[in-house]
Amino acid sequence: MKHKPKYCLFYDNHTMKAIPDVGENFNVEVFTDRIKACGVDYLVFHARCNQGLAYYNTRIGTRHPSLKYDLFGKLSEACQRKGIALGAYFNAGISSEEGLQHREWTTLYFDGRSLREPRFTPHVRTMCYNSGYRDHLIEMVKEVLYQYPVGGLMIDCLINYPCVCPVCVQEMKKRNMDWSDLSAVTRFAEISAVRLAKDIAEEAMKINPDLLISNNYPSYEELLGINTYFDVVSLPASDSGYEFMPVMAHYLRTLGDYPVLNMTGRFYDWGDFGGLRPGEAIKSELLYGLANGMRPNIGGHFHPRGDLENAVLDRVERIYRELQTMELWFDNAKNITEIAIVYPKKIANIRGDRQLKSAVRMLSELKQQFDVVTLASDWSKYKVLIFPDDILFDEETARRVKKHVNEGKAVISTGFSGLDPEKRHFVLEQEWGIKFLGENPFDPAYFTVGENCNEGLPDMPLSLYSNGIEVEASGKTRTEARLVKPYHNRDWDGEYAFYYNPPDRVTEKPALTINGQVAHFSHRIFSGYYDKASVELRTVFSNVLDRFLAKPLVKTKNLPSFSRVFVTEQPKRRMVHLLSYLPEMRGNTQMIEEPIELDNITLSLRHDDRNFKNIYLAPEKVRLSYTLEGDYVHINVPKSKGYSLLVIEE
Repeated sequence: MKHKPKYCLFYDNHTMKAIPDVGENFNVEVFTDRIKACGVDYLVFHARCNQGLAYYNTRIGTRHPSLKYDLFGKLSEACQRKGIALGAYFNAGISSEEGLQHREWTTLYFDGRSLREPRFTPHVRTMCYNSGYRDHLIEMVKEVLYQYPVGGLMIDCLINYPCVCPVCVQEMKKRNMDWSDLSAVTRFAEISAVRLAKDIAEEAMKINPDLLISNNYPSYEELLGINTYFDVVSLPASDSGYEFMPVMAHYLRTLGDYPVLNMTGRFYDWGDFGGLRPGEAIKSELLYGLANGMRPNIGGHFHPRGDLENAVLDRVERIYRELQTMELWFDNAKNITEIAIVYPKKIANIRGDRQLKSAVRMLSELKQQFDVVTLASDWSKYKVLIFPDDILFDEETARRVKKHVNEGKAVISTGFSGLDPEKRHFVLEQEWGIKFLGENPFDPAYFTVGENCNEGLPDMPLSLYSNGIEVEASGKTRTEARLVKPYHNRDWDGEYAFYYNPPDRVTEKPALTINGQVAHFSHRIFSGYYDKASVELRTVFSNVLDRFLAKPLVKTKNLPSFSRVFVTEQPKRRMVHLLSYLPEMRGNTQMIEEPIELDNITLSLRHDDRNFKNIYLAPEKVRLSYTLEGDYVHINVPKSKGYSLLVIEE
């Protein structure tokens, strides 16, 4: 029977060949007793690391030269006795030792080198998925699965490293792919990575059909049907920040009934052996994941000597023991959502997609319940579809949107979204009720909002902080906001820099149009919000959204914008997760050190004709006062410190 991970640990265990005493202090019984005490039920540990060195008795690869015994074997036996599922880690894209021994297995770059720059990186020597390395890796995976009681398999770094070695070039020629074009070579590398992931999974499943399998890279949608679970790797103190994981939390649950692990780290950065982040930071990230259907996973570094890091495990145990008191309400809970941010691009691009991250942030600040969807997901359940800034419509997107609008549901698009791939016209011109005239030249661009959508806005021209398009309203389309022309665009006239460019006059050019159930902002307001965090942009967007979704699933009172609210559901009950943590920028690092206490909060949950009888705070089951009014049950929360779990039972 396939294990379902709930509380997980991952050890980032890459050990340099020069380390002289690998495993000398490792007490497998003490170690497994400690993680068992933490409530850990799934442990991922390296069978072979990115240095190309194994931690088990291998006949195929190279065991670490200073390791004197079968470390992975001892660990697997102890985990089996203690009811801990063990996942075997292999790094696929990187292998320093094997690449050094077999230069013909490494990638060949466009400049003829097999080493990447800069040299001081684990990625200095990367592997070709079409070389003899391919069969070597598959055989090592099979070797581990045959020898040890392994419940899972994690294949890391299946990254699309471009390679123009003779084998790859020959296959690209057979596929009529341009081997001289970097983008084509990179795409072929991804095809090769997916093929390798598929072949590893097929061979592994022959040995153990109940095996948990996760490949880190390529994109998640490429791995549907190959992975049996997904692991989102996000380290907010590093380059990910606090914008990446929320996007993934709202996205991955739309791909099917896959377990999703939310991996953060106890350290500040990968390769940081001396970092131990505050417990509240780690806990807040795991609570965010649990409120969105993701299971906790904490990444750590294993000291190569096997020294037991009690301070780390003490922190893991405190966090996991607290989370486990609420497991009854986390287990198999599903998020209730009614809005979709539509992103029919390659989701692999999201790390750098500021419009998408900005849209997720804006809707989160507005306490809306939403998903991030691609073409791999069903859009039919959503009441509102949002297309942020640059979502061009192909035939499939247009077909889905037209069906959505014909069913009386709403669409909000911004900037260039809704145009055809060549940016010549709106694909659904009749539904949008506007004609595309070209790009708008105003720089800076201002706008003024009419009385239908100006609640909470100051009576003055407001900045858009982005570029956009010019449109012409047609038919019954209403213009709810207009562009305001600056005195002069940003420019240099040979004598002066036109840096100070105040608004001049209101034009007839629409900044916001509404035609039936379709609203369109002329400019990239999500890009503007990402750059300047203009509260006015969020306010006008919220006003439009309120017209289409007058009775959202949840409303709040006295909640600051940084707080987050999520609604989940189990049979006969709903849960409202209230989080109040605020990442602070400290130099180059975002940090959470303590929770924030909130007082006298009112949460209003749409009851959807359910007869709720018992409302309390978990896990203590402290009853909360509430009133019923119209479509909502209004719940008073006297105090919330960091996190509160409200349970509403029928």
